[in-house]
Amino acid sequence: MEARVEFAEVPTPIGTFRVVYEGEKVRVVDLLERGTSQTGIPEGAQRRKAPFPKGSPPSQLAEYFRGARAAFEVDVDPQTGSEFDRAVWRQLCRVPAGETVTYGELAKRAGHKGAARAVGGAMHRNPIPIVIPCHRVVGDDGDLTGFGLGLWRKRWLLDREGAWPLKSRSAEGPRPKGQRTLDRPSRG
Repeated sequence: MEARVEFAEVPTPIGTFRVVYEGEKVRVVDLLERGTSQTGIPEGAQRRKAPFPKGSPPSQLAEYFRGARAAFEVDVDPQTGSEFDRAVWRQLCRVPAGETVTYGELAKRAGHKGAARAVGGAMHRNPIPIVIPCHRVVGDDGDLTGFGLGLWRKRWLLDREGAWPLKSRSAEGPRPKGQRTLDRPSRG
């Protein structure tokens, strides 16, 4: 039986997020106040209201914001992004909560040393913030830079994860427990 596409609105301390998902596959996480009320919602998608089923993407997002979860146990299916974007997002998903990485280091890990600006573009195109944790990327000098949801939210998220003041990660380590994000080839 194939899972149907659903969407749900999850209120959080930093705004209400819409999650579009199919089973355990997250397609979009978007902040409603950004004025993108129908972003990524395919025709025929079913709205899911709280309480959300345990383990579902909206339930996991709510748990994250309550501090009951640091890593997501979902697959992501952004249905967008170039091969470069996906390589960057894969590496980004390996940065655990409580740590940060610079744009330059992330470019290097993705196999594109010197492409820090291009990594910034990939962060801007990330349709699944929080789950693909673009808030964990900082400037080379440790400054908070470039976050589409607002720098105050980036600081809030890093503080919630215990990464503020910033704790940069210099060596690649294992993926956070349960994170299965983007390790499968795209169905392109």
